[in-house]
Amino acid sequence: MTEPGRSPIIISGAPLGHALPDESQDDPDAGGEVEWRQAQVPAASHGDRLDRALAGIVPEFSRTYLQQLIEAGSVKHNAQVVLKTSAKVKAGDTLVIELRPTPQSQAFKAEPMALAVVYEDDHLLVVNKPAGLVVHPAPGNWRGTLLNGLLAHHTGARFLPRAGIVHRLDKDTSGLMVVAKTREVMDKLVAMIAERSVSREYLALAHGEWEGSRQRQVNQPIGRDPRNRIRMAVVDLDRHPGKLAVTDISMLANADDGKTCLVRCKLQTGRTHQIRVHMAFLEHPLLSDELYGGKPAAGLERQALHAWRLVFAHPVSGQPQVFMAPPAADLLAAMAALGLSYNESS
Repeated sequence: MTEPGRSPIIISGAPLGHALPDESQDDPDAGGEVEWRQAQVPAASHGDRLDRALAGIVPEFSRTYLQQLIEAGSVKHNAQVVLKTSAKVKAGDTLVIELRPTPQSQAFKAEPMALAVVYEDDHLLVVNKPAGLVVHPAPGNWRGTLLNGLLAHHTGARFLPRAGIVHRLDKDTSGLMVVAKTREVMDKLVAMIAERSVSREYLALAHGEWEGSRQRQVNQPIGRDPRNRIRMAVVDLDRHPGKLAVTDISMLANADDGKTCLVRCKLQTGRTHQIRVHMAFLEHPLLSDELYGGKPAAGLERQALHAWRLVFAHPVSGQPQVFMAPPAADLLAAMAALGLSYNESS
């Protein structure tokens, strides 16, 4: 089965004599049997850079690794070795790639798992991700991810970059995600998110009693924390790289302890750790979010953040889609311990 509008990938194994460059320091033991992959450039990749076109054809390899392959002379474009990653390709061109297995490529395997599917049709599905589930394979989490589960859930996932995942949640954030089942819908959903026509709302428990206006918008750019590279931070764009980030925050209630508040956060942009960073910027770090200054509280063992509501127009039918997922059990228990209650209508 192939995705409409895309040519099938033809795979044939052929042991070769020379080694390929290591993908990264996360792959110190690169090796094993080498194979050729041959594919036709699909219409959707007409005019793309060579490295970008390859990333769509073999999504189980990173673009950085594919760039290394090109520069090492391991890619042929219309039977000619090409060394420039920026070379342009046309629909129907033939690409032949020499590949060696890496931990990253071998992570893209189907693994049956119980997915909490809220909605599904021929074009997309909406899942309620539990806390603790990693969305996409990465160093330290090459297996057991949502992507692995999607590959087992439907056969079309293997033809899609990232198995159709168009946005992510942090490992310890629970809640709703929309996932594409076809390339056409994936492209449309990515564009809709970029255009801010997908509404994503979260519930969060934060330190500190909320004071002042119940509605607040945080419009602060986010980039890599220059003092701690594993964190993100609000940055000065004149001094540090970053991107504009906007979060609308509504206070729902203050807890009985006078030290905690329940808020609803609506993303206008989708930056890494955006809500966690913006709440810390307001001096309201999330409960148990130790990376951004939160402290363990109310029995929680992960950051108190849940993707609660998802609203968008169906990319095929155009019909409004509204999905809501009550907070996970640990968040509900924490809210009860703090004298707060969940009311979907509010």
